[in-house]
Amino acid sequence: MRRAVLICAVLAALSPTYAEAAERIWRMGVLTPVEDNVVRSVILPYLATRGFVEGRNLVVDFRIGAEEQMPELAQALVGDKPDAIIAISDWALHPARAATSIIPIVAAPMGADPVLAGVAESWAHPGGNVTGVSLIAPELEIKRLSLLREVLPSVHRIAVLSNHRKVVEAGLLPLRKAAAEVGLELVEIWVESPSEYATAFDRMHGDGAEAVVIVPTPESYRDTELLAALAAKTRLPAIGGSRESAQRGLLIGYGPSLRELGRQAAGYVERILNGAQAGELPFQGPTHLDFSINMRTAKALGLTVPPSLLVGADEVIE
Repeated sequence: MRRAVLICAVLAALSPTYAEAAERIWRMGVLTPVEDNVVRSVILPYLATRGFVEGRNLVVDFRIGAEEQMPELAQALVGDKPDAIIAISDWALHPARAATSIIPIVAAPMGADPVLAGVAESWAHPGGNVTGVSLIAPELEIKRLSLLREVLPSVHRIAVLSNHRKVVEAGLLPLRKAAAEVGLELVEIWVESPSEYATAFDRMHGDGAEAVVIVPTPESYRDTELLAALAAKTRLPAIGGSRESAQRGLLIGYGPSLRELGRQAAGYVERILNGAQAGELPFQGPTHLDFSINMRTAKALGLTVPPSLLVGADEVIE
């Protein structure tokens, strides 16, 4: 009798259903233009607390490359049949979406409105295989312009520095309109690699720019310290797109909390791995905007920051 019970137990343990449940390995692809710290510092730790642990039951496949490499990288990633794809930036999202209409994709984040960009039917009900987080970037660029004007009320000419012109430029239309309405002239400068930064700042200085808005992209976030050094060298007050912008030396940082965006994206990956459909998960936006001011940079530039700005800042770096 005991032998029969033992045999049944062994057969149960070896049954396909049991083995699959016990040994399921999940695969998550990450398509990004830069080595992304948010995936490592926020998304993967969150997933581990939910039972999806890299190296145990979760395989993470990073595909990193320049914008022109994204279509090929996306095709290769899809070919490995991951359970979900994290696409970091619009120029990663669109190639991923072109490569598959089946594998769930989480934008983490994208800068454009997902409906206007054609990746969602609506914010509440995206449909298809794409969901995630949007930065609502055009509105934020207008606010950054306004913050610079509060520090520099007599400013007339402001540079705008960005890369990925093909994707970003359309989003600057509201910024151009807002600048024109208050009599500001924008000097738009587009770069393709860090090797062009120094020339870009020399051009700003030569064109008479009095400050610079650095459009947040994965690359500019990665290169913030270099950009801050060049802004200091050319004595240009600069604003970036996150709290870390000021922490790393720019005058002002204003934008969504990258940790919050990472947690939002991680939550969606978890739900998808547990069976949710991407098209049924509403797109999310930031719920809090970080505002930081670097007073060391202000003093070095000889600027007086209005008390009203200091009171409203989440962080003042002395």
